[in-house]
This record gives sequence, C-alpha cells and structure tokens, in this order.
Amino acid sequence: MTVSVIICDDSNMARKQLARCLPKEWEVSIDFAENGLQALDLMHDGLGDILFLDLTMPELDGFGTLAEIKKQCITVDVIVVSGDIQDEARRRVMELGALDFIRKPSTPDQIEKVLLDHKLYKLAPKAALNVSKNPEESKSSTVKTAKKDSLSLADQAEIFDCYQEITNVAMGRAGDLLARLTGEFVSLPIPKVAMLEASELLMALAFADDDSVSAVCQGFISRGIAGEALLLFSDSSFANMAELMKQPGESESVQIEVLTDLSGALLGAILNGLGEQLDLSFSQGYPTVLGRHSSISNLISANTGKWTKTLTIEVTYVIESHDIICDVLLLFTAESMASINSRLSYVLSDE
Repeated sequence: MTVSVIICDDSNMARKQLARCLPKEWEVSIDFAENGLQALDLMHDGLGDILFLDLTMPELDGFGTLAEIKKQCITVDVIVVSGDIQDEARRRVMELGALDFIRKPSTPDQIEKVLLDHKLYKLAPKAALNVSKNPEESKSSTVKTAKKDSLSLADQAEIFDCYQEITNVAMGRAGDLLARLTGEFVSLPIPKVAMLEASELLMALAFADDDSVSAVCQGFISRGIAGEALLLFSDSSFANMAELMKQPGESESVQIEVLTDLSGALLGAILNGLGEQLDLSFSQGYPTVLGRHSSISNLISANTGKWTKTLTIEVTYVIESHDIICDVLLLFTAESMASINSRLSYVLSDE
C-alpha cells in the first residue's frame, strides 16, 4: 500500500534534502507544501498519511499548522523537522500533537529511526519510491524529482533559497543558546537574504530609524569567505536583557558587557552553525562596539565606507515576554559568494 507523504517547508532545498532522506525501499507518494496553508489544502484533498513539518514558514508556520490540525480533527501523523531546537519549541509541538521532533539538517538514519520507532515504516522488500507525477498536479509541489541530483546554483532565487535554509539552521542553534542564557522562549523569524548596497542596509533592518540602538561589529574569515557580523540591540531592551543574563545594573560598563557577551554568543553560534553545514571553520575577531545610543541611519552612514555591495543576511531575535529585540546582520563580501556556492553545490551533491 502506497503511503501519502507531505513535506512542508518553505525552502526548496530543505524539501529536496528531506525527500532524499526517506527510505529508498519505502513505497510512498510525495507532495510538497511551502507553508502550512498549502499543507492543509493538501490534507483537505485527502492526502497526507504522514506530514513532515517545518516550524519557521510564512503564511502559516508549523505551530499554527499543528493548532489547525488539532482544531479541525485532521487525522495525520506529524513529524516536525526544524532548525528551531529550543526545548520549549519541542515541548510546544509535542503538546500540539506532533509524534516526534527532528533537528535540521536531518539524515536518512534519523528519519528511518523515527519512522520505525512510531511503526510508520517497517523494513520490507524493496519497493519503488514515487514522487508526485507532475508538480502541477499538487497545489504546492515545486520539486519534480526526489532522486539524488547535483544542485545548480545558476539561478539567484535558488541561491538565496539555499542561503536562507543554511542560515535557518544556524539561526536555530543561536536561538537555542539565547534561550538557555535567558531561560526564555525566543521567537525565530525567516532569515532575509539580499544583495544590498551600503545605502540600502537601513531598509533591511527591523528597527525604525527613530529607535535608539547600540551596535557591535565582529569580523570573520574562512577559506575564500570573509565579512562582518553586526548585532544591533534596542537601548530599551538593556535592563531586561541584563536581568535575564544575570548582569543587573544600568551603568555604561554593564551595558557594554551585555552587548559584547551577547554578540560573542549569538554571532559565534551562527557562524559555527554555518561552518558545520559548509564543512569549514570561521576565525572570528573580537567584538567591537560600533556605536551607542544612536539612530540606525547614523550608525549605518558612519560606516558606509567599510561596505560596498554585499551579500546581507538578517536575523531578528525576539523575546516577546520581556519586550527584547535584537537584529543580527551578516555582511559577506561579494567575492565570498563563489566560495559559498561551491561548497553548497559540493555538500548537496553528496547528499
């Protein structure tokens, strides 16, 4: 009997990777969804014995999708596959009815073990792996084949999708670290990826221009890859963050200590997460205070001479229960893209 599988993830790269990880002997049909709304549409059409579900997605995220499945009494076995590895994220999805939780990037062994543990798959004589015959037949299918293939990085949309996905995984590692440092749940966004001129950086940020912020800058370098990471922190968040990090006080020295500690932890975790996926290690400079109690435009304009057109990746971390927000910008030199693309193509072609 053919099992109907839905893979729900906003990243084309992630959907392909997960499809490749399914047991080769498993007789399945696979449909793809880019967000929870598309997955629900597929389930309303009678598809989806098993749903592999990402958490961080546009339109309707994984938490919302699980809530809707529960509300609508839809019968489906849900396995969450996410870069958000916080203990609280896992607790929430299990409470909402997920069978299990796998951290990204997943491996064939991990997928097989979870399927076997929940008796969703059993070792059997070899059977054909079928993917939806035509992507147009599925409202949300965007991948024509699940068989192993090399990634073509010729299309900018595909390149940025790959950058976004590896950042999503790295962002989750840093979010988990921040959650452990503060003891609070951290809301994770969809990373934003763009090629920007220095004058355009202002538009990429989550803060309004009249917000008072402080910033820390930290350089990084690896084989053929170089850039700077910026952490922008709302001045109104300092007292709450200092308390959560057990560094109470409002003095300038305490605030600088909070900034540099937070920067070192978050940026280090993000770069380590990227390095793990690209099979390289980054050397990091010491965090340097770039500006204090300033508007975004003043901070950016004072440093535009340092940045020309650059690959910019933005991640915003929010602790809603304490009104804390910080923005992380990764600014890669344009020359770094060739090395990143080469490593992505090599890594993904070996999946």
